[in-house]
Amino acid sequence: MYSAELLDHFRNPRNVGDIADADATAQIENPGCGDVIRLSLKLDGSRIVDVRFKAKGCVPAMACASALTQLVRGRTVQDAKLIGREDVASIVGGLPTASAHAAQIALDALAAALAQITNK
Repeated sequence: MYSAELLDHFRNPRNVGDIADADATAQIENPGCGDVIRLSLKLDGSRIVDVRFKAKGCVPAMACASALTQLVRGRTVQDAKLIGREDVASIVGGLPTASAHAAQIALDALAAALAQITNK
């Protein structure tokens, strides 16, 4: 049902935790399914040098949050804004149709964190 890549991100999540002195932290909850993702970003100028997440929810949501941290690290804020659902789904080896929301909640957390930076 789930790809090997998705299960690997779930079993061995990357970049778990919080950043104590984060430049932005956002938490998003999907009221329909109960998934929660919190994302913290640390910048050096306009480049994202550290990103951490905490998640509670389904296997795909936790895997997508982990994958998103890998996609975001090292990018500029502008480049991070260009990451889409397909990018997240691709790095986890695809998502079942019923789990497509998992990539979106991760992206929503990223958008909320980036908005904090942009609005500063």
